[in-house]
Amino acid sequence: MALIRFTANHDDLSTDRGYQFKFYCDKCHNGYMTKFQTSIAGTAGGFLRAAGDLFGGVFNSAGNSAYEIQRAVGGKAHDSAFEAAVNEAKGYFHQCTRCGIWVCPEVCWNESAGMCENCAPDFESEFASAQAHAKADAARSQLYSKAQETDYASKTDMSANAQVRASCGSCGAAVGTAKFCPECGTPVSQKQQCPGCNVAIEGKPKFCPECGMKLPGWK
Repeated sequence: MALIRFTANHDDLSTDRGYQFKFYCDKCHNGYMTKFQTSIAGTAGGFLRAAGDLFGGVFNSAGNSAYEIQRAVGGKAHDSAFEAAVNEAKGYFHQCTRCGIWVCPEVCWNESAGMCENCAPDFESEFASAQAHAKADAARSQLYSKAQETDYASKTDMSANAQVRASCGSCGAAVGTAKFCPECGTPVSQKQQCPGCNVAIEGKPKFCPECGMKLPGWK
């Protein structure tokens, strides 16, 4: 029995009207569609079904029967059509003798090595890719080192009672330590501190709820 080719990388687009197949490169998945092969039985069935639509009765039954016959005998006809399609498609792909995959010669075939580029990568392409990756890695490393030399946090208050007002409660914009949102003007909620015990004060009480100290008038 002859070897069946392209078993894992094709689509069968056949219908009762005829046969057509699409074959793919196993590496980049570019495709090639074969020429449409008309099914004689399917065409005859189509004529009979058309006659059945006009006249009904026996013609309609004959059309349905022809379609069933085409389906029944389509195995051999389909196999012959697939074999012809494979012979047509072989001229557009190369099979790697090392790994067995079918690849397109324009993109995925190493002509000098006689193998696919998975098995025999193109030196110039691989060198260019490695060079680009090395440059990108070096740039990341240099940027990281440069960032390490820059002071971003020396003015940041990290004390226990530091007030954190990262974003506006109304529009979500960053407000930093501003009293009003720079985007929408909404007053930024601020917690005052007791001058006696430094506890954060909620609201505007007259006396500190922690130490009882009389608090100044709030602004």
